[in-house]
Amino acid sequence: MSTSTVDEPQLQVSCTTTLQPEHQLQLDAVDAQMSRSQPYAALAKLESEGLATEQHWVRRGQLLASTSQVAEAQEVFQALATQCDSAMGHHGLGLVYLKMGKLNEGTRELRKARELAPSSSDIRNDYGYALLLTGGYYDAVFELRTAFELANGEGAVRQNLAAGYFITNDRSGIAMLRQKYNLSNDEIAHAEKLAARIRRSK
Repeated sequence: MSTSTVDEPQLQVSCTTTLQPEHQLQLDAVDAQMSRSQPYAALAKLESEGLATEQHWVRRGQLLASTSQVAEAQEVFQALATQCDSAMGHHGLGLVYLKMGKLNEGTRELRKARELAPSSSDIRNDYGYALLLTGGYYDAVFELRTAFELANGEGAVRQNLAAGYFITNDRSGIAMLRQKYNLSNDEIAHAEKLAARIRRSK
C-alpha cells in the first residue's frame, strides 16, 4: 500500500478488496442496518470489529457523511482516493464535495471515478447529476442515459434523467420514459421541480 507524500500524517486505510467470509458477514450486517435507516448503529457495528478491507473503509466514509460528520468523511475518502486510487474512493470524495457545496471539486472527483469504473450506474448517475448542477446539461444527459440503461431503468436515475430532458427541452426523451419505462405522473412532477431548482441555481 502506498503512503501519502503530504507532510502531515494522513489516515492509513486498507486497499484490500478481497473479502473473507467473516468480512462479508460483517458488511452484510452493517448494510442491513443502513437499509433500516440506522446509520449510527451501523457505524458503531462497523467500528467494533475493525476495518479490514477497502469496502469497510468506504462504508465508514458513507456512514460518517450520513451522520453529519462531513469533515471526517472527507478525510476517509481522501485517503482512499490517494492511497488506493479506487473508483469507490473518488466516488465517495466527489459526493462529499457536492454535499459541502464544492461543485467543481466534486465533479472532478466523480469524473475520475467514472474513468475508473465506466460501467457503474451509480457513479455515472452521480456524475451526471453533478454535471447538471454545473451547467453541462447535454453531457449530463449522456451520462444519465448511460446510467439509466446500466440500471435497467430503475432507481434514482429515472428522475435525474427526466430532469435532464426537461432542462434540455427533449420532449421525445420524456415521451420515451413515459411510454417505455412507465414514468409516473408523480415522477414527472418531481423531475420538473428538480429541473426548475437546478435552473434557478445557475
